[in-house]
Amino acid sequence: MPTIFSTHPLHPRATEMLASAGELVVASALDADTLVRQAAGADIVIVRAPLPPALFGSAPRLRAAIRHGAGLDMIPMEAATQAGVLVGNVPAVNARSVAEHALMVSLILLRRFRAMDGALRHDGWAAGRAYADGNHELAGKTIGIVGFGAVGQAVAQIAHHGFGANVLATTRSARETTETMRFVAIDDLVAAADIVVLCCPLTPETRGLIDARRIAHMKPNALLVNVARGPVIDDAALVTALRENRIGGAALDVFATQPPPPDHPYFSFDNVIVTPHMAGITEESMMRMGTGAAAEALRVLANELPLNLRNPEVVESYRKRFPAA
Repeated sequence: MPTIFSTHPLHPRATEMLASAGELVVASALDADTLVRQAAGADIVIVRAPLPPALFGSAPRLRAAIRHGAGLDMIPMEAATQAGVLVGNVPAVNARSVAEHALMVSLILLRRFRAMDGALRHDGWAAGRAYADGNHELAGKTIGIVGFGAVGQAVAQIAHHGFGANVLATTRSARETTETMRFVAIDDLVAAADIVVLCCPLTPETRGLIDARRIAHMKPNALLVNVARGPVIDDAALVTALRENRIGGAALDVFATQPPPPDHPYFSFDNVIVTPHMAGITEESMMRMGTGAAAEALRVLANELPLNLRNPEVVESYRKRFPAA
């Protein structure tokens, strides 16, 4: 039977879908040596952790690497393509989960929840209530969305229709301004927004996109929310701005190094919310991502191409490896 290797356990519905198609093997650890060794006999790899490029040269039966989600930065695309391996993903299925998270942490920062909760628990009722005077509503705020894919669109929809926020967005592809939102250049967006939400993919163009210059142009009480990838932000620049009180706060779900070291400066700020790369993880989204990845794996095992094939240039070499496909 085919071997389906997954870096992590899958949702029970996904496991059930794959039960009759092959043997599902889950990695015992996520270090490069373990992944290369345990994936050596795999026909399919389902990806929720970064894959080492060497894996693709050490798995002669490997047909496809299927991303459990949308972002492809965990898959070394060049190595996969050179090895004649298909790459697929499951786009958009966790967009609502990520968008809800982005707005949740925005509200937590606007309402100064962390400081209020701590004061209430340690210093009493009156100390907690004292924070109410400096709280703010989300209604009427301007939210600037960097990247207008599925997540950015979900943030815009909830922010405007759910909270009455004004929406600005910037994206690589030209878009026309609508009645509910305006598309502007990135520098105009960071200067005008009360909350900047990063939803863009990590590319050479977006690495370090939010640097010292752009942070300096943000409003002094503006919030920065990152549900994209850690390296989109220049960490040193953001830490400096936080120390100098030149920014209202930040909510970070992703980091340049994951997990961040325990002594990272981000952990020292009361106006910074840190979460362990879980904005897109809910029971509902895990089911959608898992069953979506399983469906793509089943397509490949049935000698079909993935519905969401991300390296179409590989098809010719792939079919030379697997003539029946």
